Amino acid sequence: MTTAELVRLLNLMGVGALAVSGTLAAGRKQFDLIGVATIATITALGGGTVRDVLLGRHPIVWVEDPLFLYVCLAVAGVTVLAVRRRRLPPRLLLVADALGLAVFAITGAHIAEEMGRTGLIAVVMGTLTGAAGGALRDVLTGEVPLVLRGRDLYASAAIAGIIVYLSLAGLGVERAAAALAGVAVIIALRLASIFAGARIPAFDHS
Repeated sequence: MTTAELVRLLNLMGVGALAVSGTLAAGRKQFDLIGVATIATITALGGGTVRDVLLGRHPIVWVEDPLFLYVCLAVAGVTVLAVRRRRLPPRLLLVADALGLAVFAITGAHIAEEMGRTGLIAVVMGTLTGAAGGALRDVLTGEVPLVLRGRDLYASAAIAGIIVYLSLAGLGVERAAAALAGVAVIIALRLASIFAGARIPAFDHS
């Protein structure tokens, strides 16, 4: 599998994961089906849209490849049916969000690299790609965005994973392998925060 094929596959997986989290968030607020589809779509595609606008990348990813939109809507529909049949684990939203964050952070950094942006800009764009959709979801459903909640490993997890990806690629590791390593780091850190309460140190200047 080429790096381009892996990035596309990871992007589709990220769309699916964040569509699940958006659908569950909308369901908790008892939105109608149009509202569910809207929140799922904004959650899944919002980060990539913001990235593409900031980088001047046109057409925007889901306009160029409508499969992303179809996957988002299909996953939202399946999630609605699944929730109606059985109660899903309460932390599923957070786990799905973690998967989407991990995938989009790395692919966002890779896309920035492809456009000639390296270093700090790739880190910023990757983090934005991973976190913006979830932040929009939380704002639209009346929640404090995950990226701003307490001292959870969220943006910090994305940054750590992107740095691992860029560092490995810079050392000559094949980019597909470096990307998977970065994804794994972000998922591991987010799951540690969700299930084990791992936190970043607080700044206390009292």
